[in-house]
Amino acid sequence: MSDKVKKQSNCTKTSIGGQAVLEGVMMRGRSAMATAVRDADGIIRLESKRVTPPQKRNLFFRLPIVRGVFSFVSSLVTGSKILMRSADVYGEGEPSRFEKWMASKLKINVMSVVTTISLLIGLALAVFLFMWLPQFFRELMERLVGGGFKFNLWAKNFIEGGLKLLIFISYILLVSLLKDIRRTFMYHGAEHKTISCYESGMDLTVENAKKCSRVHDRCGTTFLVFVMVISILSFALLESIIGDIDKFYRVLLKIAMLPLVAGLSYELLKLLAKTKSAFVLPLKAPGLLLQRITTREPTDDMLEVAITAFKTVMEMDADPTIKEREFVVSLKRKELLQKVRRQLIDNGITESAEAEWIVSLTIGCKRNQLSLDKTVSPRLVEKVLDITEKRCTGRPLWYCMGDTDFYGYKIEVDENVLIPRPETELLVENALKVISNDKKVLDLCTGSGAIAVAVQKESGAIVTAVDVSDGAIEVAQKNALNNDANITFIKSDMFAELDGQKFDVIISNPPYIKSADIENLQPEVKNFEPIMALDGGEDGYEFYKIIAKNADKYLNQGGVLLLECGIGQAEDIKKMLTSFSSVEIIKDYENIDRIIKAVL
Repeated sequence: MSDKVKKQSNCTKTSIGGQAVLEGVMMRGRSAMATAVRDADGIIRLESKRVTPPQKRNLFFRLPIVRGVFSFVSSLVTGSKILMRSADVYGEGEPSRFEKWMASKLKINVMSVVTTISLLIGLALAVFLFMWLPQFFRELMERLVGGGFKFNLWAKNFIEGGLKLLIFISYILLVSLLKDIRRTFMYHGAEHKTISCYESGMDLTVENAKKCSRVHDRCGTTFLVFVMVISILSFALLESIIGDIDKFYRVLLKIAMLPLVAGLSYELLKLLAKTKSAFVLPLKAPGLLLQRITTREPTDDMLEVAITAFKTVMEMDADPTIKEREFVVSLKRKELLQKVRRQLIDNGITESAEAEWIVSLTIGCKRNQLSLDKTVSPRLVEKVLDITEKRCTGRPLWYCMGDTDFYGYKIEVDENVLIPRPETELLVENALKVISNDKKVLDLCTGSGAIAVAVQKESGAIVTAVDVSDGAIEVAQKNALNNDANITFIKSDMFAELDGQKFDVIISNPPYIKSADIENLQPEVKNFEPIMALDGGEDGYEFYKIIAKNADKYLNQGGVLLLECGIGQAEDIKKMLTSFSSVEIIKDYENIDRIIKAVL
């Protein structure tokens, strides 16, 4: 956390408030808001945005009562959007056939339609439950008394208000029976405990937050209680002025008065939150008691989510240079592939197969299955995007992936070793023609150990692998372990540490690029792959000369030497191998002289 935030932690009050969402918490401060959600994989996902500070709003929207109306409407709109965003993070279900049909034939996002309809139904339900139904019951009571009995203006408003409160409490108790709602109430408790922990001057930790109260003066539940109370008083006052009106118009008038009621309730909430005086406790008590229902004791992992959101808002309020973040949400395979492809193209990487490799290998599917309408979890989406970001820096694809396939074996690679090339598989293919399980094989300049692993696994031979680089030996040993290959590794500068050992076959893919040509290599090769594994000296033959001079001393009679070489080098290398009885040049799949096979 920044120094600015540390200084703020001495404060006992904060303007930061929050809202519980699906499996998470949203926190909002002066200039930023952050939503933390724990996804189905148990990972905390975070989204943060900048918001307009209150002091920078239009003067009109900062006026008393008006600011309350603005805050109320803003909270409704923002709250609905955040609830849907949290559902995007946590929800990973496959779309139904109907959803797919709507999307493909009518170009309609079913979730957007459902969201809009749900909002309208929610508003209609609120009008029915808290405006029409109390009025209906009050009229029913009057009819039951009979004889044209009517409550006076103040009495009927207080009766309707009491019924509203009863319906509200009953509604909360009823929905709290649902598992998802209970968990949301627990996250509501986590939100309050986190804010209370900070305002108590304690460090924001799970252990400290657990000790704090789950009720808070600035809670929206208390706000709703104030709305009910103020609506009773204000409407009773209005009716005493304008007289009795038709029940239909009474409902419309109550709806019209809602902004004023919300504004007054907001001002009262802010005023009472500034004091802990016992004199105002009776005004706070109903809301605080009701919070005992709308909040539940959270688990430790819920508190962790709330603290993450709170700290993010504090940091962003303290440092305006901190950038916004977006949730990593589940995506369809095709959508993810398009996203990766666009990002690579934007960074000058136009090879379309790379995007397919990144997505298919990371999510574990075949490349021809990327068009299937299946959802990729946020965890895997994040992994794909992380790999893509690394690739966009110019880092070679297989370093970004962490491994590559060589001769059917998974070989880990990093900047300590060269990435095995397809032509090197031809070297292994020809080596296996002369290797059986009783042969002793030396892999000279082993690098990642790819050749040694493939040869040992395919033939069962006794394999020794040599390299001068500690980093390369470490990678090669890991690859042998991962592939259950029995290989002896020796750190040695070529033959120096082999102590006169004899082998039946020596295989090598040594460095063969001229020193002067290194600078002309592709940026991703010269900037990332180890130069010592590329540089073959002034003429490119430095290591071939060492092999030609010493190989016969380490081969049994009739032993075989197999070398890979660069374009145009085969004939020159063949001339160096004067101590061998026969030397053969083997072409690669593109008809280029690539392999030298020499028999002692």
